[in-house]
Amino acid sequence: FSAKKVLIVYAHESPASFNAAAKDAAVAALTAQGCTVEVSDLYAMKFKAAATTEDITGGVKDAENFCYAKEIKLASEEGRLADDIKKEQEKLKEADLVIFQDKKAMLSFTTDCPESVYSDTGINGDINVTLWPLQNGILNYCGFQVFAPQIFWDPATGSPESRSSMLEGWRRRLQNLKPDLKHWHTVILQSVFIRALTPLTLNLI
Repeated sequence: FSAKKVLIVYAHESPASFNAAAKDAAVAALTAQGCTVEVSDLYAMKFKAAATTEDITGGVKDAENFCYAKEIKLASEEGRLADDIKKEQEKLKEADLVIFQDKKAMLSFTTDCPESVYSDTGINGDINVTLWPLQNGILNYCGFQVFAPQIFWDPATGSPESRSSMLEGWRRRLQNLKPDLKHWHTVILQSVFIRALTPLTLNLI
């Protein structure tokens, strides 16, 4: 198929933030390549990140022994998920009837510490180990082919020149993704988007 559609899931309160600049750079770079870009702005949407009984319409089956995993799976099978979850799932599943296993995903985010802090000898440990449950346990398990993450290391303490360099590098990387975008949908996650993905994961068990 020839569609080139990009979904950016964005989560930051400030339009003056580096995350906002990264999102805008992605929209501009991908649109220039002829892609259709949609942004889910979670703060503007007031999207609730916590997983609670409010994710289920029509009540839960076993309130006394409530188990979110079981209840959300059943609600998904019965079409009783909250509307905000269903809307975001539809964006993620839009091309599933074509070929699901070849969908691609990429995490894009900032940190509040330099890269050395997230090394195997750093205080926070290897960033790849930290991301493994999300990239492999959620995205890969749901059928996404996962790109290496785009990590902006500690932009808050960097100089304007270093931040500009980060954004330029991001634009160049997106331009190099162009061959892939001819045939696959790409989801660029500007934040962890667990709540909408969880029912998808459970349905594959």
